[in-house]
Amino acid sequence: MSEQAPQELPEPGPPAAPQSRVLAAVAAGGALGALARYGALVLWPGGGGFPWTVFVVNVSGCALIGALMVLTVERGRVTHPLVRPFLGVGVLGGFTTFSTYAAGVSDLLVRQEVLTAMAYAAVTAAAALGAVWAAAVATRAWLDRSASGEGRAA
Repeated sequence: MSEQAPQELPEPGPPAAPQSRVLAAVAAGGALGALARYGALVLWPGGGGFPWTVFVVNVSGCALIGALMVLTVERGRVTHPLVRPFLGVGVLGGFTTFSTYAAGVSDLLVRQEVLTAMAYAAVTAAAALGAVWAAAVATRAWLDRSASGEGRAA
């Protein structure tokens, strides 16, 4: 079985690192993530219509968050106390963007592209949640496959 029962998951709580180090990790990661998002918008600015760049950034970032949570929280493969604050809250939190997503919906509504705005709002939410789920499932399967392969090699 690849999924753990909820009672087996670690209790949530503050990271096991000094708060000043956690804050520095989140800030550094957030700066990198925001720069990556800005770079995506510069390289693929798009035009009117559907905001594809922000959509792709948010969905891909959510997929990475799904994989990261399996590796850090669920399976404990990555245990350094600053990995989750740096990558999850910082890099991926800075990379994905609810504010730009909301501004995109608002811009579409101002331009009276109501159907596109509603489609963008709904499809982004569904795709982002689906990406987290799919990446978590794929990461679990990959870890299970690599673990069973290690057992055969021994």
